[in-house]
Parts: sequence; structure tokens; C-alpha cells
Amino acid sequence: QVQLVESGGGLVQAGGSLRLSCAASGRIVSSNAMGWFRQAPGKERDFVAAINRGGSTYYADSVKGRFTISRDNAKNTVYLRMNSLKPEDTAVYYCAFDRYGMGYDCWGQGTQVTVSS
Repeated sequence: QVQLVESGGGLVQAGGSLRLSCAASGRIVSSNAMGWFRQAPGKERDFVAAINRGGSTYYADSVKGRFTISRDNAKNTVYLRMNSLKPEDTAVYYCAFDRYGMGYDCWGQGTQVTVSS
């Protein structure tokens, strides 16, 4: 069984930075793609960023230039560096793995990020 465990969330002032980590444990193959999503209260879960096996990255327009996704394949870990945080970035952040190229099939439990104004 595969588990994804996020860490690094917390409370930060607007303009501040956080780095989220997501590590996989258990039986897992090298993931095709890794991604981050977020869900604000009363809203749907939205895509934030993704990185594929080759290292190509993709970002939501709302975070381009502020967030950076990276991965360590040897550790089955994905990171999200978040700079210049805004109150509208407040949400529960989830990591996800697309292990077989058929969609995100493993999800973490989420970590809360709160940005105060």
C-alpha cells in the first residue's frame, strides 16, 4: 500500500514563503508525474503545479513566477516552494502521484497553508 505524507504547511504573513514536501512510502514504482493541488473553503480542488518524469514543469496561471515545483526521484519526494504568498493562496494543499501515466491515483492527506494579510 502506498502512502503520501505532506509536510511544511503552516501560517505565514503575506509576502512570506513556505516549502511543502510530499514523501511516498510503501510499495511504489517510480512515478510518472507528481503534482500539487489545493482546495480553499467552499471551493473545488484546483491544480497548482506538476512535474513529469523528465523534469518538465507546469503551473496554474495564479502561481506562475511565485511557486516552484521540484522532485527527487530517488526519494520519491516532490516539493513545492511558495514565495510571495498572498491571502488568496490560503487552502489545504494536496500532493498527488500519477504512477502509470493514467491520471493521479495516489493522494496525500493534505496540509493547511494559511496566509494572513
